[in-house]
Amino acid sequence: MEWMNYLPSLARGALVTAQITLPAIAIGAALAFIAGIARVEGGRILSVVALCYTEVFRGTSLLVQLFWFYYALPLVGVTFEPVATGILVLALHAGAYGSEIVRGALSSVSVQQYEAARALNFGRMQTLIHIKLPQALVEMMPAFGNLAIETLKLSSLVSLISIADLTFRAQSARNLTLDSTTIYTLTLVGYFAMSLVLMLVMRLIERLVRRGPAFPRAAHS
Repeated sequence: MEWMNYLPSLARGALVTAQITLPAIAIGAALAFIAGIARVEGGRILSVVALCYTEVFRGTSLLVQLFWFYYALPLVGVTFEPVATGILVLALHAGAYGSEIVRGALSSVSVQQYEAARALNFGRMQTLIHIKLPQALVEMMPAFGNLAIETLKLSSLVSLISIADLTFRAQSARNLTLDSTTIYTLTLVGYFAMSLVLMLVMRLIERLVRRGPAFPRAAHS
């Protein structure tokens, strides 16, 4: 079967896609928590810095961000390898959107929780770690799952800065063979399979989070 001839190249592209997407999701999640917590708990200066980061990366095109990091920054002496550029830009983009998820979840914790924390003589950091984050994390997980899958889909744009990911290899194979239907169908299946695996992983993490410490859930109830 002719379609099997395309599989080795597309599989190598899918591996590159995973190697870019997974670190980007992990770094983006860390940035999301840092920026989101800074917006809520960081004081005026940190809150403004986090707000500027969030609005810049949410308010500009991811494609333009990729081109700016890859083509514009070298003109001022800052150079990144293509794969590093892809990971960095995807992470910054995901972190900006994720920070709003974190901020919204933290802000949704009820006033009664602060009263319970004061009754227990908790400081600000203790309240954040032991009261707010455990409850907010449960609320964040579905949105973070969607963000992870969206980051996977957006990773196809890194093909435009010469990274041989799944989309790049599909386009190369199509240019050589003109077999658009077969190649792009296999590419769709590849992205769907990776999305399905990522979705299952995120749901597993969500279940683990929901089985977390009993105290915050009891306080919430």
